[in-house]
Amino acid sequence: MASRRTGGPVRRRILRRTALAALALVGVFAIDRLGVFGAGGDDFTRYDNHAFRVVKHVDGDTFDVDIPDPHRHKRTTRLRLWGVDTPETVKPGAKIDHFGPEASLFTDEQTTGKIVRLHLLARHTRDKYGRLLVYVDLPDGQMLNRVLVERGYAYADPRFGHPYQREFATLMNQARHNRRGLWADYQEADLPEYLRERGVR
Repeated sequence: MASRRTGGPVRRRILRRTALAALALVGVFAIDRLGVFGAGGDDFTRYDNHAFRVVKHVDGDTFDVDIPDPHRHKRTTRLRLWGVDTPETVKPGAKIDHFGPEASLFTDEQTTGKIVRLHLLARHTRDKYGRLLVYVDLPDGQMLNRVLVERGYAYADPRFGHPYQREFATLMNQARHNRRGLWADYQEADLPEYLRERGVR
C-alpha cells in the first residue's frame, strides 16, 4: 500500500523534470537562433540554398529576411542582391533616382511576406556594409536579380565580378534596346556614373 501512495508523487516529479528538460532544450534552440552562441557556422552554411520569409522591404535591391544575423547582431538578416543595382530611393543625402520608386515597388510586391530561397558565393558573402550578398529565387522559381535587369528595373552592375555578370550585361542591353522599364524615357544624366564611364548612353 505504501508504494501505491508514493507512486503518484514520484511520477509527478518525473513528469516535471521531463517537461523542464524539454523546455530547456526548446530554449537552447531559440537562443541559438538569435545568434547568442555565435554565427551558427559560416555565412555559406547558414544561408546558402535555404529559404526564408521576407519581412522588410528597403528598396529595389535590398530587403530583410526572418533569420537573425550574428554578423550584424540583428534579429533579421539584410540582403543585397548580387550583380544588380536599382535606382536609389533611400540613400542618405541622395536624391531619388529616375525610376527608383517603380523599382522599389516592384521588389516590394515580389518579395515582402513571401518565402524566397537564397544562393551565395562561398568566396564573397558580404558587402562593405555587412549586408549578405545573394541571388534570390522567388516563389515561382525565377531569379529576382535576373528579372529586375530583364524587365528594366535595375542596371547590370559591372563593378564586381560574379558568375552571371556577362548574362546580366546582355539582358541589360536587350532591355535598353527594347526601352523596357527605366530605359523607356531615361536621360544620360540618369545613369549611374560607373555606366557613363563605360560609355553607356
